[in-house]
Amino acid sequence: MGEFNEKKTTCGTVCLKYLLFTYNCCFWLAGLAVMAVGIWTLALKSDYISLLASGTYLATAYILVVAGTVVMVTGVLGC
Repeated sequence: MGEFNEKKTTCGTVCLKYLLFTYNCCFWLAGLAVMAVGIWTLALKSDYISLLASGTYLATAYILVVAGTVVMVTGVLGC
């Protein structure tokens, strides 16, 4: 029984590889956008957060930052 070391790279596997890489890049960019909105909200809108009675707005901004970070890490690990 001989070993089978021959690699077959067809057009489908190459196309799938680049399609997966493109999807991961889009995923990473979407995470970056979500995180940027959260940071923008915390940095520039912090004066308005103190005027609100509830802390929901502030919690939402932190959730956006954390969710964006998780999505970015997932996109990088996917590559």
